[in-house]
Amino acid sequence: MLKLAAIVGPTAIGKTEVSLIVAQKLKGEIISCDSMQIYKGMDIGTAKVGEEERKKVVHHMIDIVDPEVNYSVADYQKKVKELIRDINSRGRLPILVGGTGLYYQAVVDDYKFFPMPSKDEVRRRLEEMVNEKGLSWAYEYLKTVDPDYAALISSNDQKRIIRALEVYYLTGKPFSRFQTRDVSCYNLAAVGLYLERDELYRRIDQRVEEMIAKGLIEEVYALFKKGYDPSLNSMQALGYKQVWYYLSGFLTYEEMLREIKRETRHYAKRQYTWFKKDKRIMWINVKDYPSSAILAQKICAYIAGQLYKA
Repeated sequence: MLKLAAIVGPTAIGKTEVSLIVAQKLKGEIISCDSMQIYKGMDIGTAKVGEEERKKVVHHMIDIVDPEVNYSVADYQKKVKELIRDINSRGRLPILVGGTGLYYQAVVDDYKFFPMPSKDEVRRRLEEMVNEKGLSWAYEYLKTVDPDYAALISSNDQKRIIRALEVYYLTGKPFSRFQTRDVSCYNLAAVGLYLERDELYRRIDQRVEEMIAKGLIEEVYALFKKGYDPSLNSMQALGYKQVWYYLSGFLTYEEMLREIKRETRHYAKRQYTWFKKDKRIMWINVKDYPSSAILAQKICAYIAGQLYKA
C-alpha cells in the first residue's frame, strides 16, 4: 500500500512549523490540506508557508488556481491522489498537512463523488431564501436535515450550503448520503494536534492581530481592486469577508477584529469536532512539548513506527 502521513488539527495550533521539521527528518513532501491555500494572491489570511520554507521542503496544492476558479473537493482529491502516487514512486513520504476536514476525508477514505441532480428553479428559490433570511438561517436549517455534512463545511460557505439543500429538496436524502467511502487505500499514519480551549483561543487572537499587522487589509483591498467579486467562494475565507465589510463601511475596525476572532474560534471548534470522529488519528497535546523541535521528534517516531514497521 502507498504510504501517507498526515498532521491535522485546528487553525493556529502550529501545524506548519512542526510539519516542516517532520518533513525534513522523514524525507517528506508536504501536501496542503487547506481549501483556501489553493488560491493565488491569498497569502496572509490563509497563513501560507513562506517562500524560504518552501525552498527547504517541497510543498504541493498551494497557489494552484486564481480566486475566481470554482475548485471542488473532487478536483482536490483527484490531484492529491496523483501526487501521493508520484511522491511514493520517488521514495519520498507524502505528508498531508492542514485543517480542512472534508478535503482530508475525501483523500484518506477515497470518497466517491456521484453526479447530483440540479434544478435551476430550486436553486434560485434557495438563493432568494438566503437573501431574505440570511446565510446563518440556511446553515442552521442544513444542520437539521444533514448534520454530518454541516459539520464538515463552514457556516460561511454559501455555495456548498445551497448545493446540499438543493440535493435534499430534490432527492429527500441528505447530501452526505451520496458521498460514499471506501476503506483507505493508504498505509496511513495520522497525527492530530490539540490544545486546551483557552490557550488555543489566545493563539487565535494573536494570529489575527499578526495577520492584520502583516497587511491582511491591504491584501484584501488588492484582491477587490483586481475585480474579484465578494460573493466568490474564495472570498468567503476567514478574515477576507470581514475585511471586505470593513473596507465597504459595514463594520468598524474594532468590529472587524472581533468578527474575525469570533468566526475563527467557531471554525476551530468545528475542526475539533470533525477530526475527533476519526479514530485513526493519534492525538498529541502541544502544551506537553516545550518546542516544535521536540514535538516533531514525537511525531516522527510515531509516523516511522506506523509506516516503517519491520
